Amino acid sequence: MHNRPTPVFSVITVTYNAAAVLEDTIQSVIAQTYHHVEYIIVDGASTDGTMGIVHRYRDRIARVVSEPDRGLYDAMNKGIALATGDYLCFLNAGDSFHEDDTLQQIVHSLAPHDTLPGVIYGETDLVDAEGHFVRKRRLSAPEKLTWRSFRRGMLVCHQAFFARRDLVEPYDLRYRFSADFDWCIRVMKKANTLHNSHLVVIDYLDEGLTTANRRASLLERFRIMCRHYGFLCTVLHHAWFVVRLLLKR
Repeated sequence: MHNRPTPVFSVITVTYNAAAVLEDTIQSVIAQTYHHVEYIIVDGASTDGTMGIVHRYRDRIARVVSEPDRGLYDAMNKGIALATGDYLCFLNAGDSFHEDDTLQQIVHSLAPHDTLPGVIYGETDLVDAEGHFVRKRRLSAPEKLTWRSFRRGMLVCHQAFFARRDLVEPYDLRYRFSADFDWCIRVMKKANTLHNSHLVVIDYLDEGLTTANRRASLLERFRIMCRHYGFLCTVLHHAWFVVRLLLKR
């Protein structure tokens, strides 16, 4: 037991006018029974009560930035630059860890090896504004994850994907809606080992994307898949997506 690793988790929350949902997220982080946590909040110069909530918990937050940014992924890149932990976890305002001991359970799932796995991943539950379970994600985490797994879509929710910091690169700001998809693939390409925690890690606030954003996001994902997997492979997989959808009807 004394050989159990004790990695530091840099938990990064990006906010903009998130006063309605931020407090539950902060409480979820500071309630963790595992104490090797560095909490970082990157705010985009909110004009509502977001920063008032942040200041209420300021003594439990390692770093706070509040300034204009060029969008979600630019703010996430600021979080990457501030992080000093072994793993990065992006926990959006409104989302929370599944249990108070989620990080402790993740660490207990690790074998007492000398080297920490490049990626730790798990499952995600979708919840409503009151935190009640709505449904499981449509795509579930595979038993064994590789960078090729995402040819079938984003099988692991970004929030339930913990990347070792030394493998992390900035998000590609050419992508407005799906830079996380590209980022996860790039991290997995560099990772020697990817560890399935077999845990529900995240409760994800199910707000739903607008149709316009969803279409733009899917188009970006198609471009990202072509870049990593090739055009022909991507087209064939999308043909299978359509067949699968028709079979389910």
